Amino acid sequence: MRQYLGNKTAIILFLAPALLLYSVIVFYPILQTFYRSFFEWDGVSAGTFIAFKNFIDLMEDPLLFTSLKNGGIFALVLMVFQIGLGTILALICADATVKGRKILKTAYFIPVVLSVTVVCQLWLAIYDPENGLINKILQTLGVSYQQDWLNSPTKSIIAIAFVNAWQYMGFQFSLLYAGVKSVPESYMEAARIDGASKWKAHLFITIPLMTETFKFCLVVCLTAGIGAFVQMLIMTNGGPGTTNYTLTFMIMRNAFGANQYGYACAISVLLIVISLIITVVINKFFSRDNS
Repeated sequence: MRQYLGNKTAIILFLAPALLLYSVIVFYPILQTFYRSFFEWDGVSAGTFIAFKNFIDLMEDPLLFTSLKNGGIFALVLMVFQIGLGTILALICADATVKGRKILKTAYFIPVVLSVTVVCQLWLAIYDPENGLINKILQTLGVSYQQDWLNSPTKSIIAIAFVNAWQYMGFQFSLLYAGVKSVPESYMEAARIDGASKWKAHLFITIPLMTETFKFCLVVCLTAGIGAFVQMLIMTNGGPGTTNYTLTFMIMRNAFGANQYGYACAISVLLIVISLIITVVINKFFSRDNS
């Protein structure tokens, strides 16, 4: 094995196809996006170099604040539901004394394999103001809180974020469950011998040892939040008005709706930079905790 690991030519030959494919599919388009963000470009012509005008216009665009705020709300809902509730469910399913664990694990993951369109149509019916399940349940219970969930400027973004959180909670659950199972059982046995309860042992042993898992899950939630798009498009088309716009929705509308590809590239650059900053900050934060 050592002779293969020490052969730099062999390593380069094996890595070259993957690096080439990554460069063509990922790295080159990112460089092109950065380059085109300095042009007034309609996607067809050569474009006109305008330096930082697209970025200046973006900073003055009132939709930018709306998009960033919605991305933050979206990410917060994902964190609370997918990481918070997902951790609790993972701890429950990892407990050998819980009956029906296999059924529960399968049930949690089923929404992940469903089409986004199918899930959105399902929740459109649930959120229906007249015959939707939520309003009917509230009505049956005598609670006068029936809402037009997807037409509310304040509640619609939370309702849409919950759909995404519900569908992909199984993905986060599978990661968290693997993190829980990676903790040596001998640690838990030692804690029980010392008199710690099951949940106290999880709080002080299991969860601290899942730092790397939480780090990855947090990056996924935050980047998915600021880049949310599909659910908005299907369920409200960015409405009511522009209240449910996100950065990706701005990119789509400017690129394919207004043919302002240069401006859309500037928004894409901002999205890339924010994602990189989030990743770096989270890595720094968790590495500080581990030191």
